[in-house]
Amino acid sequence: MINAFLPYSGLQYNLELINELNNSNLVSKIFLLVNNDSINVPDNCELLKVMDLRSSSTIEKIIDAAQEEYILLFTQDNKYQLGQFAIERFYNVINSTNTGLVYSDYMTIKENILEKHPVNDYQIGSLRDDFDFGSVLLLNTQMCKSLKNENDYKYAGIYNLRLHLSRESQFIRIPEFLYTTIETDTRKSGAKQFDYVNPKNRKVQIEMELACTEHLKKIGAYLHPNFKQIEFGDEEFEYEASVIIPVKNRVNTITDAINSVLSQKTDFKFNLIVVDNYSTDGTTEKISEIAKKDSRLIHIIPKRQDLGIGGCWNEAVHHKLCGRYAMQLDSDDIYANENTVQIIVNTFNKEKCAMVIGTYMMTNFNLQEIPPGIIDHKEWTPDNGRNNALRINGLGAPRAFYTPLLREYKIPNVSYGEDYAIGLMISRDYQIGRIYEPIYLCRRWEGNSDAALSIEKQNIFNEYKDRIRTIEVIARQRKNRNANGVL
Repeated sequence: MINAFLPYSGLQYNLELINELNNSNLVSKIFLLVNNDSINVPDNCELLKVMDLRSSSTIEKIIDAAQEEYILLFTQDNKYQLGQFAIERFYNVINSTNTGLVYSDYMTIKENILEKHPVNDYQIGSLRDDFDFGSVLLLNTQMCKSLKNENDYKYAGIYNLRLHLSRESQFIRIPEFLYTTIETDTRKSGAKQFDYVNPKNRKVQIEMELACTEHLKKIGAYLHPNFKQIEFGDEEFEYEASVIIPVKNRVNTITDAINSVLSQKTDFKFNLIVVDNYSTDGTTEKISEIAKKDSRLIHIIPKRQDLGIGGCWNEAVHHKLCGRYAMQLDSDDIYANENTVQIIVNTFNKEKCAMVIGTYMMTNFNLQEIPPGIIDHKEWTPDNGRNNALRINGLGAPRAFYTPLLREYKIPNVSYGEDYAIGLMISRDYQIGRIYEPIYLCRRWEGNSDAALSIEKQNIFNEYKDRIRTIEVIARQRKNRNANGVL
């Protein structure tokens, strides 16, 4: 019932996997993906010469070669140990549901330690190209063969295939640990999260954007570059701008953050609103001490005790002294220079946009640049930025908003992804302005909340962002239907 396809380098662990597959009554033939067809061919195997694993030409060769009902695809050249009746379990699920793709939780060996690696359920908003399916997939051959490649992808072949399959059927995750493999990327979560904006991956990202944009068009969620115009109203604001810092227990960093704001030079009035979310480590006292010396610092301790970062933002935005534009600064970070606030306001006035996002530089605690360096989010373009925003996992920093609009929309009361959620909502209707020079320093240190997350915590965060993307895809589909007179 199954054709298996796996990268093959002729190593012992390849032969052990081939032996396991040959012992299964469900696997009729094994195709070895190689870039050198002079390698010796093990029993019941056929060589399939490919140049890489990610291109659309490789995917086409796999689909053309597949003659059985299902394709068992190994996407990495790793050592694998299949669990008890793992192939049978994959097969029973896909055969009984007639779905397009089945995947499972798995185990990893990381630095000689065996660990569980659960993955998330796929949903309509799981559009990021680094969604973790694991590296063992069982695919419906017939659905794969209906794929028509409109573009020749060098990097986005597998991504384009799974987007196609997601339009054909739902995906099913088996919440069981059906195999064990080697974890090859041992970096901490804080280092991995910026891979998609690393300049060395630019060509990859351009292809991923193209594949995602085509997918959004096919599911009716693509938005043309037609935007509502922002009319900066006649609302009276005592301050033109407010910098907002939500904080809890950042005694070692909050003073630097505050001072980087109070040292700003502008041709308008601005203030700083620090929302102190019941700190217990001395942060509160530091804020109060500075506030006594500078009246521009407004120190808020909310009455509510159920607030996340988004809820703290809402407290500040709805404060009577919040300025016309509300600007973000995390309590770990600082502005790059004394002109940041002025540059942001100038961008609002020039572009008449609802939101402005700047460029930041990754640094260590000593303000020394660290990889990947400058994060400018060049994947955001005026014409396609709001569509590509559904694929990436963040929009950049610093973020700034037109306060009346932010008061209308409200920020989700969570402590992760709240900025991404509000950015997606705004971009559905309004243009977002961009600043491509570094105006913000993002300081990475062991105390950062996302420096080293467990896989369970990463899954919670990723599931939330997938969920808000799902909400946004559905909202955009509805927006398009309404525009076309379809209720």
